[in-house]
Amino acid sequence: MPSNDVRILAQAAAPTAAVGAVAAVVSGVVAGGKGAIGAGVATLIVILFMGIGLYVLQRTAKSLPHLFQAMGLMLYTAQILLLFVFVAVFKNTTLFHPKAFALTLVVGTLTWIAAQTRAHMKSKILYVEPDSGTKPEKTGHSS
Repeated sequence: MPSNDVRILAQAAAPTAAVGAVAAVVSGVVAGGKGAIGAGVATLIVILFMGIGLYVLQRTAKSLPHLFQAMGLMLYTAQILLLFVFVAVFKNTTLFHPKAFALTLVVGTLTWIAAQTRAHMKSKILYVEPDSGTKPEKTGHSS
């Protein structure tokens, strides 16, 4: 992964982990140990899903740049649907507090998206490949 991609990943994952830690503490106080476990599991799921999605999107941008926008829209749609599936599957679980899990999942996802957007806006990524030092040949009419 190029350094820009790693930087964006770190700048999105760190705030998400921090929000997840706060959610775990708050959930632990409000709902007990199961609340803290639910918030922790939700935070790990968000970081895993969104991190894999960012990696897939960056690979697509490099290998198939003409599909980048469509792949991004499809990827985010799939991620949101998968997160809804997780909420539905664990709705009645006794392993952890489902409301703490669901709320942390939503807040973590929104945090990731905001942090990734901010990181991308602040990064200085070239959108044109720099010339390799060779001069382009003249084509067309001479004036």
